[in-house]
Amino acid sequence: MLNFVRTGMLLAALTALFMGVGYLLGGGVGMAIAFVIAAGTNLFAYWNSDKMVLKMYRAEEVDTDHGAGAVRRYAQIVRGLADNARMPQPKIYIIENDQPNAFATGRNPENAAVAATTGLLRILNENEIAGVMAHELAHVKNRDTLTMTITATIAGAITMLANFALFFGGNRNNGGIIGALAIMILAPIAAALVQMAISRGREYEADKMGAEICARPEALASALAKISQGAARIPNETAERHPETGQLMIINPLSGRGRDNLFSTHPATQNRIDRLMAMNGPDRVVINPDGPSPFEGKRNGPWG
Repeated sequence: MLNFVRTGMLLAALTALFMGVGYLLGGGVGMAIAFVIAAGTNLFAYWNSDKMVLKMYRAEEVDTDHGAGAVRRYAQIVRGLADNARMPQPKIYIIENDQPNAFATGRNPENAAVAATTGLLRILNENEIAGVMAHELAHVKNRDTLTMTITATIAGAITMLANFALFFGGNRNNGGIIGALAIMILAPIAAALVQMAISRGREYEADKMGAEICARPEALASALAKISQGAARIPNETAERHPETGQLMIINPLSGRGRDNLFSTHPATQNRIDRLMAMNGPDRVVINPDGPSPFEGKRNGPWG
C-alpha cells in the first residue's frame, strides 16, 4: 500500500510539474499541443508494446506441451502461478539469450505476455523460476505498463515543451530569459528523475506481490542475486542496441549492480533482497548478490 501511495504522489508531482512548466514555457496552447503529441506517441507504444518488444527479442511462444523438459516445466510454473494469483493466463515466451533475465509486457491482464531467457532457465532452480515469474505476473496484475505509459506521456510532454521553447522560443515573460533557460534545462531532468523513481517503486511492489503469489520470498531473493551476477557478467546484445527496453527486465540488463541511484530505473539488487528477506522474519538467511546462492541445488517447496 505504501508503494502505491508513493507512486500516486509522484504522479501528482509529475502532473504539477507539467502544468507549471507548460504554462511558463508554452502557455495554454503550447501545453495542450505537447500533451496531445506525447499522448498519441505513447498510446501507440502502449497498445503495441507486447508485439514490438517480443519481436525485437525474437521471442518464441511456448506452452505446457512445448519442447524440452525445462521449457515445458517453465510454462507449467507460469500457468500455476497465474491460477494462484487468480489472473487470466498470459502468453508465455522463451528468448534464446545467455543472459539470465525476464520481463512482462502487454496493455492489460487479458492481453499480457511474460518472457524468460534460456540463460535464466539454465541457472535457476524451479523455486527461483517461480519467484521470478511471480514478480512478472505482479507487474501484469498491478497494470504497471499503464502506469509507466502515463508517466512516459507526461515526462515526454515536458521534454517536448522544453525542446520547443529552446528552438522556437516560448513564453519568456515569467522570470526572464535566464529563468526560461533554467526551466528548459532543469524541467526535463526533473521529469526523468520522477519517472525513474516511479519505476523503482513499481519494482519494489512487484517484488512484494510476487513473493506473496509464489509464497517463497527467499526464492525470489536468491533468484535476484543470481540474475544480478549473470547480467553483470553476460552481455545482452539486443538490450545494448535497444536500451529503452531495459526497464522492462527484472534486473537491468545493462548493469544490474550498484546502490539505488536517482538515474536508475531499477532499485539496487541488495536493497530488493533485504526487503524480501525481511518478509521471512528475523531468522532470515543473508544473501549476497556477489556470492553463491544459499539455495543452490535445493528443490524443496511448492515447485520442487
